[in-house]
Amino acid sequence: MANYKNKPQITRRDFLNGCALSLAAGTGLSPLEAVAQGALDASALPPDYYPPTLQGLRGSHEGSFEIAHAMRDGQTWQSADAGDGHYDLIVVGGGISGLAAAYFFRKQHGPQSRILILDNHDDFGGHAKRNEFWHEGRMFLVNGGTLNVEAPSQYSTVAAGLLWELGIDRTRYFEKNRDMFSFYRDMGLTGSMFFDKENFGEDKLVVGYNDQPIAEAVAKSPLSADAQRDVVRLYNSTENYFPGLSAEETRQRLTHMSYKDYLLNVVQVHEDVVKLFHSSFYGSLVVSPDAIPAIYFRDDGYPGFSGLNLEDLPPELLVNEPGGQHGRENIERARDGDPDMYFPDGNATITRLLVRSLVPGAVTGKDMEDVVTAAVDYSQLDRRNNDCRIRLNSTVVQVENQGTDQVKVQYVNNDQAYAVTGAAVVMACWNTVIPYICPEIPAPQKEALVYGTKSPLVYGGALLRNWQSFVDTGISRVSAPTSFYSSIGLQPSVTMGDYQAPRDPDEPIVMRFSAYFDVPGRELNRREQHRAGRNEMLATSFATFEDNLRDQLTRILGPAGFDDERDILGITVNRWPHGYSYSYNPLYEPEEWAYTSTDQRPCIVGRQRVGRIAIANADAAASPHTDASINEAYRAVNELLSM
Repeated sequence: MANYKNKPQITRRDFLNGCALSLAAGTGLSPLEAVAQGALDASALPPDYYPPTLQGLRGSHEGSFEIAHAMRDGQTWQSADAGDGHYDLIVVGGGISGLAAAYFFRKQHGPQSRILILDNHDDFGGHAKRNEFWHEGRMFLVNGGTLNVEAPSQYSTVAAGLLWELGIDRTRYFEKNRDMFSFYRDMGLTGSMFFDKENFGEDKLVVGYNDQPIAEAVAKSPLSADAQRDVVRLYNSTENYFPGLSAEETRQRLTHMSYKDYLLNVVQVHEDVVKLFHSSFYGSLVVSPDAIPAIYFRDDGYPGFSGLNLEDLPPELLVNEPGGQHGRENIERARDGDPDMYFPDGNATITRLLVRSLVPGAVTGKDMEDVVTAAVDYSQLDRRNNDCRIRLNSTVVQVENQGTDQVKVQYVNNDQAYAVTGAAVVMACWNTVIPYICPEIPAPQKEALVYGTKSPLVYGGALLRNWQSFVDTGISRVSAPTSFYSSIGLQPSVTMGDYQAPRDPDEPIVMRFSAYFDVPGRELNRREQHRAGRNEMLATSFATFEDNLRDQLTRILGPAGFDDERDILGITVNRWPHGYSYSYNPLYEPEEWAYTSTDQRPCIVGRQRVGRIAIANADAAASPHTDASINEAYRAVNELLSM
């Protein structure tokens, strides 16, 4: 673990919004502050520039979105030549899709291809954000965004091939991490349900809520006798609530009503029963049961449907669409996939491997094990002699075809506008911003690009002094469906190279937590809820995020001796106002959009190439999954080859 040396350490609470833990030599400023104030050349970042250690509000951090908002509001810039010369490819967006596009382009055009990747954030990776905590010389990692390689055996040939070429070996991974998800259970720890007093009348933690008969679980809850009776009836009933309907007619009925409507008006349960499922689909759709069709709950195994006349969907449906809930190129692989892969820093491991391949010398090491603890030299990303350059803190404000042989790209870095040209451009940013950047896009395509509304969510990590209070409580994770943080839990006990997640309760550990911003009960559709939730998120201060976490942990773990002032060593909140890509929902969109691969879907209409400008991102697949980002990058690069 020699590569841990000389890293910053966390020895006290340090929750300043965006503060750096190391200073730029000789300036008295952090590297990011020095860049912002012009004390350093933005394209030549100093050796100690290291965003993963920043705490406070991360994700879409301050400084990453202001230029884009000004562009949206009509501001324009006069740009100067960046002096870079002409590129073979310019990529807008340094997330998984943008980095993968550069990888595929270089693979097809040769390693000497000149490529420039521009990203508005202070770190590469996009939503695949890496958070590092340091304490007494030891590194503690957590994902700040995209976190799973979901059912990797079902990945397309393209996506699986990229992971393999980067050195990600599924067999080796699972051999090293056989007990990753069972470790806490083997210790006797389990999941739990937290009922908060604001919604259920009193605070109550039910340990092992899902590991016991439902009647025993709800009997320990603060639900009223009527609500408890209805919960048991919901789980155990074999009544056909749609007598006389065929299987297809029943599916149609459930497709066009929300789960909330189904529970309240068909099954007729107490209104408090609906609260138990409030956060059930937060991790994928980021709305509650009032904006999700009942059939989604049925197909995902939720209660209330066992007596209905229904048939399962065939695995052939959406066979080559991304995401573990669908199939892949091979029907047999679509039926049974291996477990998800989780790296200690989430899918930042993938982006680090991509950067290692694209910019030799920027990331030390040679394989998927050592990249987890590898040193990253950000000063190497944008060197003039690089064939591939990654330029951070650079917001693209205009992309336009010039004639038939080149594209001009204008971007703002450190309040100065610059222009570069390239033979082609891949737009790997999110769809809704593309019409503002590329005004020449036809109106129908612009309309399709802005159709989907990305969902607002928060992924956070807190370094705890130890996790004995979890052990004494008997839990490893908490579901809190109506609380500010709907999910809190210890990080999976993963091993990668020199990195081993803590296995001794007396050791420090990273605890993950997540919050989602929706506005149920206002008769808003899913897209409207995302927009309203985004506004609420952006108005939420770091102090509010911190206070809610401290309060919730105290209420859950306080009886076991947890003390937030003593036991929390650091907090990072990754705020993603434009988070998961929008996927279609038959409550609000045509069924064909949700259940078939029709070319009429806005994601297909919106992603069409415009001259030498191609579009690659997860939005282009209407899927928030990592394989979607990779597949779309490959498609976009091949569209450019077809010119």
